Amino acid sequence: MYSTTDFKRGLKIELDKIPFEIIEFEHFKPGKGGAMVRTKLRNLLNGRVVDNTFRSGEKVGKADTETRTLQYLYKDADGFAFMDLTTYEQTHVTDEQTGGKGGYLKEGQEVKVLLYKGQPIDVELPTSVVLEVVETETGLKGDTVSNTTKPATLETGLQVQVPLFVNLGDRIKVDTRTGGYLGRE
Repeated sequence: MYSTTDFKRGLKIELDKIPFEIIEFEHFKPGKGGAMVRTKLRNLLNGRVVDNTFRSGEKVGKADTETRTLQYLYKDADGFAFMDLTTYEQTHVTDEQTGGKGGYLKEGQEVKVLLYKGQPIDVELPTSVVLEVVETETGLKGDTVSNTTKPATLETGLQVQVPLFVNLGDRIKVDTRTGGYLGRE
C-alpha cells in the first residue's frame, strides 16, 4: 500500500482494480479541513487520463506491474512476438497493447515490456531508433537548406516525412515519441 506522501511521477498505483500511473500531483490545503493531493492519473489499460483528489494520508493499492526486457522476434496477423532472453519464453502483444508503436520495432531489438498481473499492457521504446529507407522519391543533390519534405517508407513499414536529400537505402534516426526525422546515420 502507498500513502499520498509516497506519490511521485511515474508511480504505478491501483484504484478499483485498475492500474494507473501518476502523471502529475500537487499537495494543497483548502481554507478549512485537512490537506489534499490533486493528481492526474493515466489508466494503463486504455491510456485515458483522469483527475483524482485524495485526502492527505489516504492509502492506495500498489499496482501488480513488472517491467521485463524482451527481444522482438516478428510480427504476424495477431500482433507482435517477443522472447524473454533469460527463460526463452515467448510473449504475444497485440497492436492495441503496443499503442501503435509497432512501426518502430525492428527484429532482434530489445525493448522493455510492462506487464500487469503477468499480461503485457505496454511497450517502452528508446527515444530514437535507426531505420533504413526502403521507398522514397529520388533526392535532389545539394538541397540541404530548404525546409520541404517528402514521404518515406522505412523497413518496418512506418511512413515518415524526411528532407528532400534523403535517398533510398539511407539509414535515418527517427524520434519514437513524435515520429519525426532526426537525422541520417
